[in-house]
Amino acid sequence: MMKRGTLLIIMMISTLGLFNFKTNTEDAKKTSFASFYHDKFNGRKTASGDIFSNSKLTAANRTLPFGTMVKVTNLRTGKSVVVEINDRGPFHSSRALDLSKAAYKSIGDPARGTMPVEYEIIDND
Repeated sequence: MMKRGTLLIIMMISTLGLFNFKTNTEDAKKTSFASFYHDKFNGRKTASGDIFSNSKLTAANRTLPFGTMVKVTNLRTGKSVVVEINDRGPFHSSRALDLSKAAYKSIGDPARGTMPVEYEIIDND
């Protein structure tokens, strides 16, 4: 029964995250899932033209403008990190953010490939 309840909560978060992501209201907090970049992307150019580094606090999002600062909070731990959007992705419908490994490690466990998150725009330069 516990597993069924947990699955239901995760599905609700995912559905709400996709709905909120599509409405993309600038001032609202959104929920979804985040993953992290594989090390093979280190040194490659991002969609913004920056050189990717897994040691920087950056993230990819499909629609937010490059340079947008986003506060990402792990819903399991309550820990938060501020990242700069500098790339496009993730290209998986249930995830809204791909975090650099440094950002992911600061709020979650990389042994888990994804985590439920809440995210909000804190600066949009």
